[in-house]
Amino acid sequence: METVKVTRRELIDTKRRISTAKRGLQLLKMKRSSLILEFFELAKQVQSMKMDLKGLMKKSREGIEIADALSGRITIMRVAQEQSEKTAVLKARNVMGLVIPNISMNKNIDILSENDSLTIPTPVYDAKRLYSQFLSMLIEIAEKETAMRKLLNEIYELNRRTNSIENIIIPRWLAKIKYIKQSLDDMERDRLVSIKFIKKLHG
Repeated sequence: METVKVTRRELIDTKRRISTAKRGLQLLKMKRSSLILEFFELAKQVQSMKMDLKGLMKKSREGIEIADALSGRITIMRVAQEQSEKTAVLKARNVMGLVIPNISMNKNIDILSENDSLTIPTPVYDAKRLYSQFLSMLIEIAEKETAMRKLLNEIYELNRRTNSIENIIIPRWLAKIKYIKQSLDDMERDRLVSIKFIKKLHG
C-alpha cells in the first residue's frame, strides 16, 4: 500500500473522494446506457435499410436495362455526364457529448428537378430517379455505420473507465479508509494505555 497519512483529515478527504467517484461512476454508466441504446437503434435501422437497398439495387439495374433498350446507351451516358456533379453536406449531431457525423445529399441528387421530366426520356428519368434513391440510401447507411463505429469506441472507453473506478480506484480508497480507521483506533488505544500508565505511576 502507498504511504498513507494516518490523520482524521485524510480519512474525511478519502471519504469525500469516494463519494465523488461514485457520483461520477453513476453518470458514466448513464451515458454508457444511452450510447448502447443509440447503437442498437442504429443497428436496427441499418439492417432494415440494407434489406431495402437490395430491392432498390435490383430495381435500379432493371431501370437501366429498360432505359438502355428504349432510349439507347448514348442517351444514358449523356444524362449521366450532365448529372455527374454530386455533393454531400457533412453535419453532426450530439449524443451524450459524443459528436456523430450526419451526411446528407444536396438537392440535385435528392430531388429531381421539374425540367428533368421534360428534357429526359421517361425510361432514363425513371432509372435516374431509382439510382438517385439508391445512392442517397447507400450514403445514409455509410453514415450510420460510421456513427456505430464511433459509438462502439466510446462505449469501450466508458467500459474501461467504469471498470477502473469500480474495481480499482474505489476498492483502493476503501482499503485506505479501513487502514486509517484501524491505525487511528490503535493510536487511540495506545494513548489510553499511556494515560492509564501515567496515572498509575502518579497514583
